[in-house]
Amino acid sequence: MLTIELINNNIPRLQLKDSVSKALRLVSDFRVTHLPVVEDDKFLGLISEEDLLDQEESKMPIELMQETFVHVSVRDNEHFLNAVTCSNQADSNVVAVVNEENELMGMITTNDLLKTIGNFAGTNEIGGIIVLEMERSQFAISEISRIVESNDASILHLNTTVHAETGMLTVTIHINKKEISAIVATFERYEFDVIYYFGNENFENEIHSNYRHLMNYLDI
Repeated sequence: MLTIELINNNIPRLQLKDSVSKALRLVSDFRVTHLPVVEDDKFLGLISEEDLLDQEESKMPIELMQETFVHVSVRDNEHFLNAVTCSNQADSNVVAVVNEENELMGMITTNDLLKTIGNFAGTNEIGGIIVLEMERSQFAISEISRIVESNDASILHLNTTVHAETGMLTVTIHINKKEISAIVATFERYEFDVIYYFGNENFENEIHSNYRHLMNYLDI
């Protein structure tokens, strides 16, 4: 699933001329940690509630706070898991989605990310998730199936997306086992690039850390 598919257009955007007090009111009303700032639809960055609260003059335009803007976003054609990483980097419960002209397309909330992760991970059915990245010429579903089946597992779902800028292929595999450490190790032994995984594993990986980060925001 791509980031463009998760956009929430209800999150307001700020202009440089908007005041600190207006920004704080919107942050409170929409229960977000950050809001996007734009100029002529161009994304300038995220402004945080914490930085807004540090300002003594409530009528001051946020234009004077540009040095505090958080310059983190995802492209509209990226895999949605990149938005999880972005949320973690920005320490934010919203993620800005931009197009190739750096125009703000909308925002993704961590609540929507968490729901999507749950759907991908098959919370209603047993299974784990492994995400691979490779050259398109390297993609062979028979080889992927062989590796999974050699570990006494089977593929429930398989999805592919192509990164527009790099041309790299992202392969998301839903497997009928949650204990996937052996499968991950086998992929790595055959020199596959494993970029994310979910399962009942005891060892760390980036997406596990980011997943817990999202749940902390939601007080789960």
